[in-house]
Amino acid sequence: MPVRHRTRPSGATLLRHDESGQPAGSDLAWTMTLFGTAVGAGILFLPLSAGAGGFWPLLVGTLLVFPMTFLGHRALSRVVTAGEGDEDITHLSRRYFGEGWGLVVTALYALCFVPILPIYGVAVTNAVSSVMEHQFGWDSVPRWLLSLALVGLLMSVVVASQKVMLWIAQAVVYPLIAMLAIATVLLVPDWHFPGTGPWPGWGSLFMNVWLTIPVLVFAFNHSAAVSTFSLAMEKAHGPRAAERASRVLFTSAALLVLFTMGFVWSCVLALGPEGVAEARHQNLPVLSYLANEKGDWFFGVLGPLVTIAAIVSSYFGHYLGASEGLVGLTRATVDRKHRISERTLRGGAAVALFLLTWGAAVLDPDILDLIEQLSGPVMAAMIFLLPLAAVYTVPGLARYRRSWQNVFLLVIGLLAVGGVLFGLIR
Repeated sequence: MPVRHRTRPSGATLLRHDESGQPAGSDLAWTMTLFGTAVGAGILFLPLSAGAGGFWPLLVGTLLVFPMTFLGHRALSRVVTAGEGDEDITHLSRRYFGEGWGLVVTALYALCFVPILPIYGVAVTNAVSSVMEHQFGWDSVPRWLLSLALVGLLMSVVVASQKVMLWIAQAVVYPLIAMLAIATVLLVPDWHFPGTGPWPGWGSLFMNVWLTIPVLVFAFNHSAAVSTFSLAMEKAHGPRAAERASRVLFTSAALLVLFTMGFVWSCVLALGPEGVAEARHQNLPVLSYLANEKGDWFFGVLGPLVTIAAIVSSYFGHYLGASEGLVGLTRATVDRKHRISERTLRGGAAVALFLLTWGAAVLDPDILDLIEQLSGPVMAAMIFLLPLAAVYTVPGLARYRRSWQNVFLLVIGLLAVGGVLFGLIR
């Protein structure tokens, strides 16, 4: 099978690159890369989902999120390190599972990223509209026109210069981390402890946790960087690549849980159940809602800027994955019979993604519904179920077949994917 070029991680990265294109630095540098890939606009919606069910579902979600994040991404990394050559996950899947199932994996890869852009299109339109109305006191602009201007501006940067797009996505990561940490601390005086509340019953607890799992997957997802990271580990450490990758993934997952769930708990304790419900009803990221409610110098001024910056950087960070997914899916289907130039494929993907993002921004669907019923479950299938299929198919992964952790990955994967069916039935 011909060697393919590795794709860039589609999340934000924090590192300089050496002459070979690999991130320069130690395992600590890779830890920060994976951390920065996961920290984005998804965190701004997590408190509204994780906190909606009250204390007990939030506590269970907090206990689940570390093993979910670490074991899922480690399993995905093992799929890459078990391969031969410089191939990413989609190309390895064709070799592992054949052309038919490989096409299914390519479609899943596209679905991991394509629906995220409409989510961010809705989010940036709502955030900017909220700033115009509450912070500046301006009259509302027709939604179709505002969303056209905002999505058009984002796409103009994408089309004009990929270098600028990546620079923006990388430049805001450290300020975003700092601002979210400051917000966590500044909310402490507003904390109130109404108690744990009545025990909701096992059935209600299960349902609330079930609906939260896809949002947890979405907010903690850094699978976009796993291929490049795993290939770098393989190149640097050879037979010990899986072991070294596991250490880095463990550390990055631990940092993510401490940082992100600290922010979530601080927001939930400050807002209370009513505030969480109202923010979700307004379809706003949590910092935008806090800017409207508190109005102090930080949340009133910096909060909206941080929100918009996080959404824009996440949009740019995920655009590469969405474009690669659409182009790869087109190549695997239409392009087999009709040879299409690379420029045409990229241009067609850009037009399709623009129309999809703008259309969603105009319609203003519920953002958390999109995450819970589409993006989160598809990501879970890639992170949890795909590696399990490889473990029981690929000889190079046979040593992992007897691990109890496979049961955990299977259960979480099925729960997240099952949420789609539940959402449709509901």
